[in-house]
Amino acid sequence: IGEGSRAICFAKKTLEIFDRLGCADAMLEIGVRWSVGRVFQNNDELYRFDLLPEGGHKMPAFINIQQYHVERVLAARAAELSEIEIRWLNKVTAIDHLAEGAQISISTPDGPYQLQADWLVACDGARSPSRAMLGLEFAGEVFEDQFLIADVKMQADFPVERWFWFDPPFHAGQSALLHKQPDDIWRIDLQLPADANAEEEKKPTHVIPRIEKMLGHSQFELEWVSIYRFQCRRLEKFRHKRVVFAGDSAHQVSPFGARGANSGVQDAENLAWKLALVINGKADASLIYSYDSERSDAADENILNSTRSTDFIAPHSMAERRLRNAALALAAHTDFAKRMVNSGRLSQPHRYQASPLSMPDADHWTGGPAPGTTIPDAEVITPAGATYLTRLLGRGYTVLAGANCTLTVPSGIKLLKMGETLTDPHHHIADRFQLPTSGFYLIRPDGHVAMRSKTAIQSDLMNALHRATGNSGKQHHHG
Repeated sequence: IGEGSRAICFAKKTLEIFDRLGCADAMLEIGVRWSVGRVFQNNDELYRFDLLPEGGHKMPAFINIQQYHVERVLAARAAELSEIEIRWLNKVTAIDHLAEGAQISISTPDGPYQLQADWLVACDGARSPSRAMLGLEFAGEVFEDQFLIADVKMQADFPVERWFWFDPPFHAGQSALLHKQPDDIWRIDLQLPADANAEEEKKPTHVIPRIEKMLGHSQFELEWVSIYRFQCRRLEKFRHKRVVFAGDSAHQVSPFGARGANSGVQDAENLAWKLALVINGKADASLIYSYDSERSDAADENILNSTRSTDFIAPHSMAERRLRNAALALAAHTDFAKRMVNSGRLSQPHRYQASPLSMPDADHWTGGPAPGTTIPDAEVITPAGATYLTRLLGRGYTVLAGANCTLTVPSGIKLLKMGETLTDPHHHIADRFQLPTSGFYLIRPDGHVAMRSKTAIQSDLMNALHRATGNSGKQHHHG
Protein backbone atom coordinates (compact mmCIF):
# COMPACT_ATOMS: atom_id res chain seq x y z
CA ILE A 1 0.00 0.00 0.00
CA GLY A 2 1.34 3.41 -0.99
CA GLU A 3 2.67 6.08 1.34
CA GLY A 4 1.58 9.72 1.30
CA SER A 5 -1.93 10.76 0.37
CA ARG A 6 -1.21 11.41 -3.35
CA ALA A 7 -4.62 11.35 -5.13
CA ILE A 8 -7.32 12.56 -2.75
CA CYS A 9 -10.39 13.54 -4.86
CA PHE A 10 -12.55 10.64 -6.03
CA ALA A 11 -15.47 11.55 -8.28
CA LYS A 12 -19.06 10.31 -8.39
CA LYS A 13 -18.54 8.09 -11.45
CA THR A 14 -15.51 6.43 -9.84
CA LEU A 15 -17.46 5.85 -6.63
CA GLU A 16 -20.27 4.22 -8.65
CA ILE A 17 -17.68 1.85 -10.14
CA PHE A 18 -16.34 1.03 -6.67
CA ASP A 19 -19.94 0.50 -5.51
CA ARG A 20 -20.50 -2.16 -8.19
CA LEU A 21 -17.27 -3.81 -7.00
CA GLY A 22 -18.66 -3.94 -3.46
CA CYS A 23 -16.30 -1.54 -1.74
CA ALA A 24 -17.66 2.02 -2.01
CA ASP A 25 -19.40 1.96 1.37
CA ALA A 26 -16.09 1.42 3.18
CA MET A 27 -14.65 4.45 1.37
CA LEU A 28 -17.72 6.60 2.08
CA GLU A 29 -17.38 5.80 5.80
CA ILE A 30 -13.85 7.25 5.78
CA GLY A 31 -14.11 9.97 3.12
CA VAL A 32 -15.11 13.61 3.38
CA ARG A 33 -18.08 14.38 1.09
CA TRP A 34 -18.20 17.67 -0.78
CA SER A 35 -19.81 19.32 -3.77
CA VAL A 36 -19.25 23.07 -3.25
CA GLY A 37 -16.21 24.96 -4.47
CA ARG A 38 -15.26 28.61 -3.99
CA VAL A 39 -12.82 30.66 -6.07
CA PHE A 40 -11.12 33.75 -4.64
CA GLN A 41 -8.95 36.53 -5.99
CA ASN A 42 -6.90 38.07 -3.24
CA ASN A 43 -9.39 38.26 -0.34
CA ASP A 44 -12.51 38.50 -2.51
CA GLU A 45 -14.77 35.59 -3.47
CA LEU A 46 -15.28 35.60 -7.24
CA TYR A 47 -17.93 32.89 -7.29
CA ARG A 48 -18.97 29.53 -5.91
CA PHE A 49 -20.31 26.38 -7.60
CA ASP A 50 -22.20 23.24 -6.59
CA LEU A 51 -21.31 20.10 -8.55
CA LEU A 52 -24.39 18.13 -7.45
CA PRO A 53 -27.26 20.43 -6.47
CA GLU A 54 -30.01 17.80 -7.04
CA GLY A 55 -30.99 14.79 -4.95
CA GLY A 56 -31.64 11.18 -5.88
CA HIS A 57 -28.02 10.10 -6.33
CA LYS A 58 -26.45 7.39 -4.18
CA MET A 59 -22.98 8.89 -4.49
CA PRO A 60 -21.83 12.42 -3.65
CA ALA A 61 -20.18 14.61 -6.30
CA PHE A 62 -16.78 13.92 -4.73
CA ILE A 63 -15.23 12.48 -1.63
CA ASN A 64 -11.80 13.44 -0.39
CA ILE A 65 -9.94 10.38 0.83
CA GLN A 66 -6.24 9.63 0.85
CA GLN A 67 -5.12 7.23 -1.88
CA TYR A 68 -3.65 4.81 0.68
CA HIS A 69 -7.13 4.35 2.20
CA VAL A 70 -8.55 3.59 -1.27
CA GLU A 71 -5.73 1.13 -2.01
CA ARG A 72 -6.24 -0.62 1.33
CA VAL A 73 -10.00 -1.02 0.76
CA LEU A 74 -9.48 -2.29 -2.81
CA ALA A 75 -6.79 -4.76 -1.72
CA ALA A 76 -9.01 -6.09 1.07
CA ARG A 77 -11.92 -6.52 -1.37
CA ALA A 78 -9.69 -8.25 -3.94
CA ALA A 79 -8.46 -10.64 -1.24
CA GLU A 80 -12.09 -11.71 -0.64
CA LEU A 81 -12.57 -12.78 -4.28
CA SER A 82 -11.44 -16.26 -5.25
CA GLU A 83 -10.96 -15.22 -8.91
CA ILE A 84 -8.15 -12.83 -7.96
CA GLU A 85 -4.68 -13.75 -6.79
CA ILE A 86 -2.43 -10.97 -5.51
CA ARG A 87 1.27 -11.86 -5.65
CA TRP A 88 3.18 -9.49 -3.41
CA LEU A 89 6.92 -8.89 -4.02
CA ASN A 90 6.60 -10.14 -7.62
CA LYS A 91 8.34 -7.89 -10.13
CA VAL A 92 7.95 -8.06 -13.90
CA THR A 93 11.42 -8.01 -15.50
CA ALA A 94 10.65 -8.73 -19.18
CA ILE A 95 7.65 -8.82 -21.54
CA ASP A 96 7.70 -10.68 -24.86
CA HIS A 97 4.91 -10.57 -27.42
CA LEU A 98 3.46 -13.93 -28.46
CA ALA A 99 1.20 -14.60 -31.44
CA GLU A 100 -1.88 -14.84 -29.17
CA GLY A 101 -0.73 -13.28 -25.92
CA ALA A 102 2.32 -12.24 -23.94
CA GLN A 103 5.07 -13.96 -21.98
CA ILE A 104 6.06 -12.28 -18.75
CA SER A 105 9.29 -12.89 -16.81
CA ILE A 106 8.93 -12.30 -13.09
CA SER A 107 11.45 -12.10 -10.24
CA THR A 108 10.57 -12.91 -6.62
CA PRO A 109 12.51 -13.35 -3.35
CA ASP A 110 12.14 -17.12 -3.98
CA GLY A 111 13.52 -16.98 -7.51
CA PRO A 112 12.30 -16.13 -11.03
CA TYR A 113 9.48 -17.68 -13.07
CA GLN A 114 7.56 -17.05 -16.28
CA LEU A 115 3.87 -16.65 -17.08
CA GLN A 116 2.00 -16.78 -20.35
CA ALA A 117 -1.17 -14.69 -20.61
CA ASP A 118 -3.80 -14.17 -23.29
CA TRP A 119 -3.81 -10.51 -22.26
CA LEU A 120 -1.53 -8.42 -20.08
CA VAL A 121 -2.88 -5.18 -18.60
CA ALA A 122 -0.09 -2.80 -17.61
CA CYS A 123 -1.25 -0.62 -14.71
CA ASP A 124 2.23 0.09 -13.38
CA GLY A 125 2.10 3.85 -13.03
CA ALA A 126 3.66 6.97 -14.47
CA ARG A 127 7.18 5.51 -14.56
CA SER A 128 5.79 2.25 -16.06
CA PRO A 129 8.55 -0.38 -16.34
CA SER A 130 6.24 -2.23 -18.79
CA ARG A 131 6.26 0.78 -21.10
CA ALA A 132 10.06 0.93 -20.94
CA MET A 133 10.42 -2.82 -21.60
CA LEU A 134 8.43 -2.46 -24.81
CA GLY A 135 10.42 0.65 -25.79
CA LEU A 136 7.33 2.85 -26.12
CA GLU A 137 7.53 6.62 -26.36
CA PHE A 138 5.63 8.64 -23.73
CA ALA A 139 5.21 11.91 -25.60
CA GLY A 140 3.85 15.20 -24.33
CA GLU A 141 4.66 18.35 -22.43
CA VAL A 142 6.40 18.91 -19.10
CA PHE A 143 5.63 22.39 -17.79
CA GLU A 144 8.15 24.54 -15.98
CA ASP A 145 5.70 25.51 -13.23
CA GLN A 146 6.19 23.87 -9.84
CA PHE A 147 3.72 23.26 -7.03
CA LEU A 148 4.25 22.42 -3.40
CA ILE A 149 1.85 19.85 -1.93
CA ALA A 150 1.67 19.75 1.85
CA ASP A 151 -0.64 17.59 3.93
CA VAL A 152 -0.96 19.10 7.39
CA LYS A 153 -2.69 17.77 10.48
CA MET A 154 -4.66 20.41 12.36
CA GLN A 155 -7.97 21.27 13.97
CA ALA A 156 -9.83 23.77 11.78
CA ASP A 157 -13.44 24.89 11.38
CA PHE A 158 -13.25 25.68 7.64
CA PRO A 159 -16.29 24.37 5.75
CA VAL A 160 -15.90 21.17 3.72
CA GLU A 161 -15.42 22.89 0.37
CA ARG A 162 -12.76 23.26 -2.33
CA TRP A 163 -11.12 26.68 -1.91
CA PHE A 164 -8.89 28.06 -4.65
CA TRP A 165 -7.12 31.44 -4.59
CA PHE A 166 -5.59 33.51 -7.36
CA ASP A 167 -2.99 35.94 -5.98
CA PRO A 168 -3.85 35.40 -2.29
CA PRO A 169 -2.50 37.91 0.27
CA PHE A 170 -0.52 35.12 1.97
CA HIS A 171 1.15 33.99 -1.29
CA ALA A 172 1.30 37.06 -3.53
CA GLY A 173 1.44 36.62 -7.30
CA GLN A 174 0.84 32.86 -7.15
CA SER A 175 -2.11 30.49 -6.52
CA ALA A 176 -3.19 28.27 -3.63
CA LEU A 177 -5.64 25.45 -2.95
CA LEU A 178 -7.15 24.08 0.28
CA HIS A 179 -9.02 20.78 0.69
CA LYS A 180 -10.15 18.81 3.76
CA GLN A 181 -9.25 15.11 4.10
CA PRO A 182 -10.19 12.52 6.72
CA ASP A 183 -8.33 12.30 10.05
CA ASP A 184 -8.01 16.11 10.45
CA ILE A 185 -5.63 16.24 7.48
CA TRP A 186 -5.77 19.25 5.16
CA ARG A 187 -4.28 19.34 1.66
CA ILE A 188 -2.56 22.61 0.77
CA ASP A 189 -1.20 23.31 -2.73
CA LEU A 190 1.02 26.36 -3.23
CA GLN A 191 2.32 27.47 -6.62
CA LEU A 192 6.07 28.08 -6.65
CA PRO A 193 8.25 30.06 -9.05
CA ALA A 194 9.44 28.00 -12.02
CA ASP A 195 13.05 28.45 -10.95
CA ALA A 196 12.52 27.45 -7.30
CA ASN A 197 14.91 24.80 -5.97
CA ALA A 198 12.67 21.76 -5.41
CA GLU A 199 14.95 20.06 -2.87
CA GLU A 200 15.18 23.24 -0.79
CA GLU A 201 11.45 23.97 -1.02
CA LYS A 202 10.59 20.51 0.38
CA LYS A 203 12.52 21.14 3.59
CA PRO A 204 10.38 21.90 6.68
CA THR A 205 12.36 25.10 7.22
CA HIS A 206 10.84 26.40 3.95
CA VAL A 207 7.43 24.71 4.08
CA ILE A 208 6.40 25.62 7.63
CA PRO A 209 6.77 29.42 7.26
CA ARG A 210 4.72 29.36 4.04
CA ILE A 211 1.87 27.50 5.75
CA GLU A 212 2.07 29.65 8.88
CA LYS A 213 1.61 32.70 6.64
CA MET A 214 -1.42 31.08 4.99
CA LEU A 215 -3.12 29.91 8.18
CA GLY A 216 -2.04 32.71 10.51
CA HIS A 217 -0.87 30.25 13.18
CA SER A 218 1.56 27.38 13.75
CA GLN A 219 -0.81 24.85 15.33
CA PHE A 220 -0.28 22.13 12.73
CA GLU A 221 2.01 19.19 11.95
CA LEU A 222 3.44 18.29 8.56
CA GLU A 223 2.25 14.85 7.42
CA TRP A 224 3.57 14.67 3.86
CA VAL A 225 5.32 17.08 1.48
CA SER A 226 6.01 16.79 -2.23
CA ILE A 227 6.96 19.05 -5.14
CA TYR A 228 5.56 18.36 -8.59
CA ARG A 229 5.68 19.81 -12.07
CA PHE A 230 2.67 19.69 -14.37
CA GLN A 231 3.01 16.96 -16.97
CA CYS A 232 0.63 16.14 -19.82
CA ARG A 233 1.82 13.04 -21.66
CA ARG A 234 0.37 9.92 -23.26
CA LEU A 235 1.17 6.85 -25.28
CA GLU A 236 0.19 7.16 -28.93
CA LYS A 237 -1.67 3.83 -28.64
CA PHE A 238 -2.91 2.14 -25.47
CA ARG A 239 -2.97 -1.38 -26.99
CA HIS A 240 0.18 -3.06 -28.28
CA LYS A 241 -0.75 -6.52 -29.57
CA ARG A 242 -1.96 -8.30 -26.41
CA VAL A 243 -0.50 -5.76 -23.95
CA VAL A 244 -2.93 -3.02 -22.92
CA PHE A 245 -1.99 0.06 -20.89
CA ALA A 246 -4.31 1.73 -18.37
CA GLY A 247 -4.06 4.63 -15.93
CA ASP A 248 -0.84 6.59 -15.45
CA SER A 249 1.15 4.07 -17.52
CA ALA A 250 -0.95 5.16 -20.53
CA HIS A 251 -1.38 8.87 -19.82
CA GLN A 252 -0.41 11.52 -17.32
CA VAL A 253 -2.09 14.83 -16.46
CA SER A 254 -1.48 17.57 -13.92
CA PRO A 255 -3.28 17.12 -10.57
CA PHE A 256 -5.66 20.10 -10.88
CA GLY A 257 -9.12 18.80 -11.69
CA ALA A 258 -8.69 15.36 -10.08
CA ARG A 259 -8.24 13.70 -13.47
CA GLY A 260 -5.45 11.21 -12.80
CA ALA A 261 -6.87 8.56 -10.47
CA ASN A 262 -10.45 9.01 -11.70
CA SER A 263 -9.55 8.52 -15.36
CA GLY A 264 -7.40 5.50 -14.44
CA VAL A 265 -10.30 3.77 -12.68
CA GLN A 266 -12.54 4.54 -15.66
CA ASP A 267 -9.90 3.08 -18.02
CA ALA A 268 -9.96 -0.13 -16.00
CA GLU A 269 -13.75 -0.39 -16.05
CA ASN A 270 -13.93 0.31 -19.78
CA LEU A 271 -11.41 -2.48 -20.43
CA ALA A 272 -12.74 -5.03 -17.92
CA TRP A 273 -16.17 -5.70 -19.45
CA LYS A 274 -14.69 -5.87 -22.94
CA LEU A 275 -12.02 -8.35 -21.86
CA ALA A 276 -14.71 -10.42 -20.13
CA LEU A 277 -16.69 -10.73 -23.38
CA VAL A 278 -13.57 -11.54 -25.43
CA ILE A 279 -12.11 -14.10 -22.99
CA ASN A 280 -15.49 -15.86 -22.68
CA GLY A 281 -15.79 -16.13 -26.47
CA LYS A 282 -18.76 -13.77 -26.69
CA ALA A 283 -16.99 -11.05 -28.69
CA ASP A 284 -14.12 -10.84 -31.13
CA ALA A 285 -10.73 -9.59 -29.93
CA SER A 286 -11.36 -6.52 -32.10
CA LEU A 287 -13.66 -5.25 -29.32
CA ILE A 288 -10.48 -4.27 -27.44
CA TYR A 289 -9.72 -1.81 -30.28
CA SER A 290 -12.62 0.28 -28.98
CA TYR A 291 -10.85 0.53 -25.61
CA ASP A 292 -7.99 2.26 -27.38
CA SER A 293 -10.23 4.66 -29.30
CA GLU A 294 -12.58 5.49 -26.40
CA ARG A 295 -9.97 5.94 -23.71
CA SER A 296 -7.57 7.75 -26.07
CA ASP A 297 -10.33 10.31 -26.64
CA ALA A 298 -10.86 10.53 -22.87
CA ALA A 299 -7.12 11.05 -22.32
CA ASP A 300 -7.04 13.79 -24.97
CA GLU A 301 -9.96 15.54 -23.28
CA ASN A 302 -8.23 15.31 -19.90
CA ILE A 303 -4.95 16.58 -21.32
CA LEU A 304 -6.73 19.46 -23.08
CA ASN A 305 -8.55 20.50 -19.89
CA SER A 306 -5.45 19.99 -17.78
CA THR A 307 -3.29 22.07 -20.15
CA ARG A 308 -5.89 24.86 -20.22
CA SER A 309 -6.02 24.83 -16.41
CA THR A 310 -2.24 25.07 -16.25
CA ASP A 311 -2.12 27.93 -18.74
CA PHE A 312 -4.77 29.83 -16.76
CA ILE A 313 -3.30 29.18 -13.32
CA ALA A 314 0.29 29.85 -14.44
CA PRO A 315 0.24 32.00 -17.63
CA HIS A 316 3.39 31.65 -19.71
CA SER A 317 3.16 34.81 -21.80
CA MET A 318 2.13 38.43 -21.30
CA ALA A 319 -0.91 37.87 -23.56
CA GLU A 320 -2.07 34.85 -21.51
CA ARG A 321 -1.60 36.81 -18.29
CA ARG A 322 -3.64 39.77 -19.63
CA LEU A 323 -6.46 37.44 -20.70
CA ARG A 324 -6.40 35.69 -17.32
CA ASN A 325 -6.43 38.97 -15.38
CA ALA A 326 -9.28 40.34 -17.52
CA ALA A 327 -11.36 37.20 -16.90
CA LEU A 328 -10.72 37.44 -13.15
CA ALA A 329 -11.62 41.14 -13.10
CA LEU A 330 -14.95 40.47 -14.84
CA ALA A 331 -15.83 37.23 -13.03
CA ALA A 332 -17.12 38.91 -9.88
CA HIS A 333 -19.73 40.81 -11.95
CA THR A 334 -20.63 38.72 -15.04
CA ASP A 335 -21.66 35.09 -15.55
CA PHE A 336 -19.86 34.66 -18.87
CA ALA A 337 -16.50 35.54 -17.27
CA LYS A 338 -17.10 33.10 -14.38
CA ARG A 339 -17.15 30.31 -16.99
CA MET A 340 -13.77 31.50 -18.29
CA VAL A 341 -12.07 31.28 -14.90
CA ASN A 342 -10.22 27.97 -14.80
CA SER A 343 -8.88 26.76 -11.47
CA GLY A 344 -8.94 23.15 -12.70
CA ARG A 345 -12.06 21.88 -14.47
CA LEU A 346 -13.14 19.03 -12.23
CA SER A 347 -13.20 15.45 -13.51
CA GLN A 348 -16.28 14.35 -15.43
CA PRO A 349 -16.77 10.99 -17.19
CA HIS A 350 -15.90 11.22 -20.88
CA ARG A 351 -18.69 11.12 -23.48
CA TYR A 352 -17.97 8.43 -26.07
CA GLN A 353 -19.93 10.24 -28.77
CA ALA A 354 -17.49 9.26 -31.52
CA SER A 355 -17.32 5.63 -30.34
CA PRO A 356 -17.86 2.88 -32.91
CA LEU A 357 -19.92 1.11 -30.22
CA SER A 358 -22.53 3.89 -29.95
CA MET A 359 -25.62 3.87 -32.17
CA PRO A 360 -26.52 7.44 -33.24
CA ASP A 361 -30.03 8.69 -32.43
CA ALA A 362 -32.70 8.02 -35.01
CA ASP A 363 -35.19 10.19 -33.09
CA HIS A 364 -35.17 13.84 -32.02
CA TRP A 365 -34.52 14.09 -28.27
CA THR A 366 -34.69 17.25 -26.16
CA GLY A 367 -33.38 15.64 -22.95
CA GLY A 368 -31.96 12.47 -21.48
CA PRO A 369 -28.45 11.02 -21.78
CA ALA A 370 -27.28 10.77 -25.40
CA PRO A 371 -25.45 7.73 -26.83
CA GLY A 372 -21.93 7.57 -25.43
CA THR A 373 -22.74 9.50 -22.24
CA THR A 374 -23.13 8.06 -18.75
CA ILE A 375 -26.56 7.54 -17.28
CA PRO A 376 -27.64 9.82 -14.42
CA ASP A 377 -28.50 8.08 -11.17
CA ALA A 378 -32.09 7.87 -9.93
CA GLU A 379 -33.83 6.77 -6.75
CA VAL A 380 -36.16 3.91 -7.68
CA ILE A 381 -38.21 1.13 -6.11
CA THR A 382 -37.93 -2.53 -7.12
CA PRO A 383 -39.81 -5.57 -5.75
CA ALA A 384 -36.85 -5.96 -3.37
CA GLY A 385 -37.23 -2.40 -2.07
CA ALA A 386 -35.84 1.10 -2.57
CA THR A 387 -32.49 1.39 -4.33
CA TYR A 388 -30.61 3.39 -6.97
CA LEU A 389 -30.48 2.86 -10.72
CA THR A 390 -26.67 2.69 -10.83
CA ARG A 391 -26.80 -0.30 -8.46
CA LEU A 392 -29.13 -2.23 -10.78
CA LEU A 393 -26.95 -2.42 -13.88
CA GLY A 394 -26.13 -5.95 -14.99
CA ARG A 395 -22.65 -7.33 -15.56
CA GLY A 396 -23.63 -7.43 -19.20
CA TYR A 397 -25.92 -5.01 -21.02
CA THR A 398 -29.06 -3.56 -19.45
CA VAL A 399 -32.27 -2.45 -21.17
CA LEU A 400 -34.20 0.32 -19.41
CA ALA A 401 -37.66 0.11 -20.95
CA GLY A 402 -40.85 2.17 -20.76
CA ALA A 403 -44.04 0.62 -19.37
CA ASN A 404 -45.48 -0.12 -22.86
CA CYS A 405 -42.23 -1.30 -24.44
CA THR A 406 -42.78 -4.64 -26.21
CA LEU A 407 -39.16 -5.70 -26.81
CA THR A 408 -38.04 -9.29 -26.34
CA VAL A 409 -34.71 -9.04 -24.52
CA PRO A 410 -32.14 -11.77 -25.35
CA SER A 411 -30.86 -14.00 -22.56
CA GLY A 412 -27.97 -12.48 -20.65
CA ILE A 413 -29.39 -8.96 -21.03
CA LYS A 414 -30.90 -7.45 -17.89
CA LEU A 415 -34.35 -5.87 -18.32
CA LEU A 416 -35.47 -2.99 -16.10
CA LYS A 417 -39.06 -2.21 -17.08
CA MET A 418 -41.03 0.71 -15.71
CA GLY A 419 -44.12 -0.42 -13.83
CA GLU A 420 -42.87 -4.01 -13.56
CA THR A 421 -39.34 -4.25 -12.20
CA LEU A 422 -39.06 -0.51 -11.48
CA THR A 423 -41.22 2.30 -10.18
CA ASP A 424 -40.18 5.95 -10.19
CA PRO A 425 -41.69 7.55 -7.05
CA HIS A 426 -39.63 10.75 -7.29
CA HIS A 427 -39.92 11.11 -11.10
CA HIS A 428 -36.13 10.92 -11.42
CA ILE A 429 -36.32 8.51 -14.38
CA ALA A 430 -39.01 10.64 -16.04
CA ASP A 431 -37.09 13.88 -15.54
CA ARG A 432 -33.55 12.64 -16.24
CA PHE A 433 -34.20 10.17 -19.08
CA GLN A 434 -37.29 11.62 -20.81
CA LEU A 435 -38.17 7.96 -21.45
CA PRO A 436 -41.30 7.48 -23.62
CA THR A 437 -43.63 4.68 -22.51
CA SER A 438 -42.83 2.67 -25.64
CA GLY A 439 -39.14 3.60 -25.72
CA PHE A 440 -35.96 2.12 -24.29
CA TYR A 441 -32.31 2.74 -23.47
CA LEU A 442 -29.57 0.15 -24.05
CA ILE A 443 -26.95 0.65 -21.34
CA ARG A 444 -23.44 -0.76 -21.39
CA PRO A 445 -21.92 -2.58 -18.38
CA ASP A 446 -19.94 0.59 -17.58
CA GLY A 447 -23.08 2.75 -17.37
CA HIS A 448 -22.65 4.49 -20.75
CA VAL A 449 -25.60 4.62 -23.16
CA ALA A 450 -25.14 2.43 -26.25
CA MET A 451 -28.39 3.55 -27.87
CA ARG A 452 -31.86 4.94 -27.14
CA SER A 453 -35.09 4.80 -29.06
CA LYS A 454 -38.56 6.28 -28.65
CA THR A 455 -40.12 3.15 -30.17
CA ALA A 456 -39.70 -0.56 -29.47
CA ILE A 457 -38.22 -1.97 -32.69
CA GLN A 458 -36.66 -5.39 -32.09
CA SER A 459 -34.21 -5.15 -34.98
CA ASP A 460 -32.90 -1.81 -33.65
CA LEU A 461 -32.07 -3.43 -30.31
CA MET A 462 -30.34 -6.39 -31.98
CA ASN A 463 -28.37 -4.13 -34.31
CA ALA A 464 -27.29 -1.98 -31.39
CA LEU A 465 -26.19 -5.03 -29.39
CA HIS A 466 -24.31 -6.31 -32.42
CA ARG A 467 -22.57 -2.96 -32.80
CA ALA A 468 -21.94 -2.41 -29.10
CA THR A 469 -20.03 -5.69 -28.72
CA GLY A 470 -17.91 -5.26 -31.84
CA ASN A 471 -19.14 -8.68 -32.95
CA SER A 472 -19.38 -10.48 -36.24
CA GLY A 473 -22.25 -12.95 -36.24
CA LYS A 474 -22.43 -13.50 -32.49
CA GLN A 475 -25.06 -11.00 -31.50
CA HIS A 476 -27.29 -13.54 -29.72
CA HIS A 477 -24.69 -14.54 -27.10
CA HIS A 478 -24.16 -11.59 -24.79
CA GLY A 479 -23.11 -12.14 -21.21
